[in-house]
Amino acid sequence: QVQLVESGGGYVQAGDSLRLSCAASRSIFSINYMGWYRQAPGKERELVAHIIRGGSTNYADSVKGRFTISRDNAKNTVYLQMNSLKPEDTAVYYCYVYANDYSSWGQGTQVTVSS
Repeated sequence: QVQLVESGGGYVQAGDSLRLSCAASRSIFSINYMGWYRQAPGKERELVAHIIRGGSTNYADSVKGRFTISRDNAKNTVYLQMNSLKPEDTAVYYCYVYANDYSSWGQGTQVTVSS
């Protein structure tokens, strides 16, 4: 089992950038899947991006070309670099991990993008 703590959210203007961090309580080296999800009020939680062991990534169409997910195993951290932010990116962003015998969610970090 692992605990996840997101950070890096904030209030920014359209076109600005943020980098979200998800720090894990233990090594993520052996975790095959880590992802970022987001949820706006009244909407379903949706996948933003994920990265698997080995570095392959996947992105939602809405963020493709603007967001980049990466992981630093030495720091037990996964990142989401968000560029060219849009108001529709406003949501609570959650880190998620899936392992062989458990899955975990972080507490979320708020991202608000003004026009």
